[in-house]
Amino acid sequence: MKTITSSLETSHFPVMLNEVIKISSPHKGGFFVDCTFGGGGYSKSILKYPKTKIIGIDRDKSVTSNAKKLEKKFKNRFKFFQVKFSQIDKILKEKVDTIIFDLGLSSLQLKNLSRGFSFHSKDELDMTMGLSDFSAKEAVNNLGEIQLKYIIKILGEEKEAKIIAKNIVKARSDKKITKVDELVKIIEKSKKIKFPSKINPSTKTFQALRIFVNKEITELINGMVNATKYLKPGGKIVIVTFHSIEDKIVKFFFKNFSKNKSNPSRYLPEENSDNPALFENYINKIIKPSKKEIRNNNPSRSAKLRFAVRSKDNFFYPKIFFQKFNKYLRIEAYNV
Repeated sequence: MKTITSSLETSHFPVMLNEVIKISSPHKGGFFVDCTFGGGGYSKSILKYPKTKIIGIDRDKSVTSNAKKLEKKFKNRFKFFQVKFSQIDKILKEKVDTIIFDLGLSSLQLKNLSRGFSFHSKDELDMTMGLSDFSAKEAVNNLGEIQLKYIIKILGEEKEAKIIAKNIVKARSDKKITKVDELVKIIEKSKKIKFPSKINPSTKTFQALRIFVNKEITELINGMVNATKYLKPGGKIVIVTFHSIEDKIVKFFFKNFSKNKSNPSRYLPEENSDNPALFENYINKIIKPSKKEIRNNNPSRSAKLRFAVRSKDNFFYPKIFFQKFNKYLRIEAYNV
């Protein structure tokens, strides 16, 4: 899968900032939500326009000091909450114009080797983004072999998940796996590398563990649904993804709950055009970074931007959305 590396190594620079600003139209003013505040790149750019106000959200406590500075500078226009973005419906009291998600791991997280996101680290096996229930160390030492196999196979799309899971369980029977480099060695011994690869052998397993530890799929699905609930008619939801699982989920949500949703089968009756839709006609066009941006910020190369426009129809709970991706939700619900 070509997009995994940049999901693990994405910079804190706001990816496709110009494109996000163009879509969001802050020059018209309005109320915005930055669901993945991070380094504050999107928020700071939007705040340059005087008739805007923003709520910033991030589960990572390491960004709070930067957010507090922005709150102090823009007392009446910026407010920060350290919560998971799935809880956006607990924060908002009114409907908003644009909600932005950048799902990439920030360099603030990656470069801090003590947090265990980078497979170049020799520190504790952590991988928690903040407000997580357990760490990667607890996951690799407590989960069963079958559970580890499914996590690595489904969330990391790793073909050699079975042997990696088997070797993790074998290694921990002798000594608890506590450090990043210990896990890296297990993965490297498990992989059947017969030719040079640009992707580090540990990349897919690390992605899988990071997603599992932080329940990223559960967060994304609930976050998008709850965000849609608080969009004004004509409001926009803008999402930047970095790997194929995220993009598949976002595409399905936008495409299948829009007015121009295609009939799922030619053997079924046509959908009634009067049925409510969450979004206006969705144009299935991925926006990617320019060549110039990729040159200046190589980790942005795998980013994909999609956006949808809220319809005037009343909000409804999209049950089929949760059913469609239930296999990911069930895996993320494993007890550690």
